[in-house]
Amino acid sequence: LQPTPVILLKEGTDSSQGIPQLVSNINACQVIAEAVRTTLGPRGMDKLMVDSRGKATISNDGATILKLLDVVHPAAKTLVDIARSQDAEVGDGTTSVTLLAAEFLKQLKSYVEEGLHPQTIIRAFRTISVPVKKDDKQEQRQLLEKCAATALNSKLIAGQKGFFSKMVVDAVMSLDELLSLKMIGIKKVQGGALEDSQLVSGVAFKKTFSYAGFEMQPKRYDNPKIALLNVELELKAEKDNAEVRVKSVEACGGSIQTSVGAMTDDVLGQCELFEEVQVGGERYNFFKGCPKAKTCTIILRGGAEQFTEETERSLHDAIMIVRRAIKNDSIVAGGGAIEMELSKYLRDYSRTIPGKQQLLIGAYAKALEIIPRQLCDNAGFDATNILNKLRAKHAQGGMWYGVDINNEDIADNFAGCVWEPAIVRINALTAASEAACLILSVDETIRNPRSSMDGPPGGAGRGRGRGRPHAH
Repeated sequence: LQPTPVILLKEGTDSSQGIPQLVSNINACQVIAEAVRTTLGPRGMDKLMVDSRGKATISNDGATILKLLDVVHPAAKTLVDIARSQDAEVGDGTTSVTLLAAEFLKQLKSYVEEGLHPQTIIRAFRTISVPVKKDDKQEQRQLLEKCAATALNSKLIAGQKGFFSKMVVDAVMSLDELLSLKMIGIKKVQGGALEDSQLVSGVAFKKTFSYAGFEMQPKRYDNPKIALLNVELELKAEKDNAEVRVKSVEACGGSIQTSVGAMTDDVLGQCELFEEVQVGGERYNFFKGCPKAKTCTIILRGGAEQFTEETERSLHDAIMIVRRAIKNDSIVAGGGAIEMELSKYLRDYSRTIPGKQQLLIGAYAKALEIIPRQLCDNAGFDATNILNKLRAKHAQGGMWYGVDINNEDIADNFAGCVWEPAIVRINALTAASEAACLILSVDETIRNPRSSMDGPPGGAGRGRGRGRPHAH
């Protein structure tokens, strides 16, 4: 008698197992990396994404691009997640993180059966970075501006990086110890040139109310008292008013009143200067010199809407970087220098280990070279040639040598001020290693037919995540 086959899963459920599954997952991650590969570095290209509603976004930020791509492959989603976590944690290096993870997987594809521990790499990592000097205010400023400029190098606004890196450092320096990002507002006003952007030390928002004869009123007040009313003075969008109130309370002190009866001094806020200024086509109200919280608002100007949006994303990266550099005062040289040095360190280290581990750490070391290689590719240099020079230089102890984009050669990037906080790289490597380990540890995908809604159940999950036996 034939034994009855046991049916565990609902009919039409897609499950694929074993090595083919792993290989298929790895391939999916390569595809994700291809999407952002060309955006790396100062010579990187930008991507234009159009979503389902036809809204176009132009971006160079790895996390933004991956967020806008609607990724369905379950394993490849991991890469999107690490790019997002890098964005949330350090703000910059999102493209690097995705590339590294994909490259680790690519190198480890041949060692799929082995498990490599990311701790070894992180240990190697901790040994190389330099503290930023905090004592000298002037010097610290320059260091921070260099870090901000490095973050802006690969963005659309690289041309104005001198202007913006000053602005970003001013903005972050004006915050208090906690450096809470919420306290830096960014308002976008269309029109004008990028250089018309300005930093307001205080709260700024669109003029949300008008009343009879308001043109006659003085446009600036020194040391005014501010009454925050929750009363409808006019019928106007509540949303704007609510945002204005919250910001003002945080910055100017005082408390929100619901009636006009109890106006005493202790419920009023105050600031040093209130003025109303015309910015582009809008009137803006500026509250400057707020006593309570240290806030500042960056007002961005620029032509196309997509352009100002991309500028905002780029400034976000730079602001996060400066914040990190203040909090964690160790920096490393960018431009692929740190990756090459690590690669060399790991190569030497791997020779001291017997057994299979040696191969794996060698593979990891090789994978790190993707960053300088990609920088060269994007700039149209001969990558192999430059990498050979770099390997030689690092072997002779030229620790901070990286790709020199401007002269198609290698240069000491530490001296050349291409810097970034070590935490960016530490986080990128940790996240990439974790993602690689995570994807390698998955050897089976089970997909419920109902969960993929893009077709009749049963035929839905095919073709994605199905491990096809590869000809090994």
